[in-house]
Amino acid sequence: MQSPCCCLLSLLLYLVLLSGTWADLEGTFTLRLLQTTTFQNTSFVETEGLGLLEDIKLGYLDKRTWSIHICQPWVRSPLPQADWDTIENLLKVYLLQFNHMINKWAMQTDIPYPFVAQTMGGCILYPNRTTEAFAYVGYNGQDFLIFDTKNATWTFSQDTTFSRYVQSLFHQNSTLGELVEVIFDDTCVDEMKMLLHYGREILERQELPVATVFARTPSLGQLLLVCHITGFYPRPISVAWLRDGQEVPPGPALNTSPILPNADLTYQLRSVLAVAPRDGHSYICRVRHHSLGTRSLLIPWGNSEVVLITGLVAGLPAAMAMAAVVVLWVWRQRKHQPMEELQSRNSILSKGA
Repeated sequence: MQSPCCCLLSLLLYLVLLSGTWADLEGTFTLRLLQTTTFQNTSFVETEGLGLLEDIKLGYLDKRTWSIHICQPWVRSPLPQADWDTIENLLKVYLLQFNHMINKWAMQTDIPYPFVAQTMGGCILYPNRTTEAFAYVGYNGQDFLIFDTKNATWTFSQDTTFSRYVQSLFHQNSTLGELVEVIFDDTCVDEMKMLLHYGREILERQELPVATVFARTPSLGQLLLVCHITGFYPRPISVAWLRDGQEVPPGPALNTSPILPNADLTYQLRSVLAVAPRDGHSYICRVRHHSLGTRSLLIPWGNSEVVLITGLVAGLPAAMAMAAVVVLWVWRQRKHQPMEELQSRNSILSKGA
């Protein structure tokens, strides 16, 4: 008779792998299942779970009731409610066994409470349709054990008495071995293909980036040009600075932030270029994104007069009168420009840039 842990995963995979067709989507996709369990003591344990397809939250586990909450309607639609009830019941059995097993290990090895055990498993589907599976176990926020998918063995990240002890128990535990075997026997990839089929619309969603360029003057001899890009989806994006039409190579003067999420499931980032005030060069922030197709978004940074004004106002308070005269001249020049020309300075779409 199969263990409840293995039955749970087998049922999950069987129910998700219902009949249906799916069309290939471009790109690399990753399915992740995350579990975080906090052991306050031997009798008080809290477990949180989360399922992600790329950056899309599929569902989560209520830490009080251990109920599954589905976040996307297309995840629940292929399965009747009775099947979800069965999954939840078996999931509770698995979590009870997991907590009992970890508590037993902690007491036998005198691990102090409280501590946190984390697991992450899933698979990656690459554009050439090759796949890769993975599984990790963490302890108190640190890498602990890694599953070697080629040899079907657990290797430890930290060589300690505790890690060696847990590694040996993982290898001896037949239930866990069955569970891992089911996960990595191509079932994760089949499950992801099913999700890609039902979630195609949201996965293919495209949002155009919105970009602005502004300046900061942290010191008298330095000008920071900031290109802020936000509101784009999907995540991959390319941002570069052009000096007089030529791309600025990587270096200490160029600093680009990581891609960060927005609350509306879009992304943002900043690219900062340090330049000398009044250096006489023209600068353009260039953005390339899948939503733009073959075009590029070009956002220029003003002209030499604007850079000069920024430097004067920020670094030479005694020259305020001269700066005011220059500002007035620039304002008058811009006043007579057509509105279309003013708008084009903030957002230019040009082919082949």
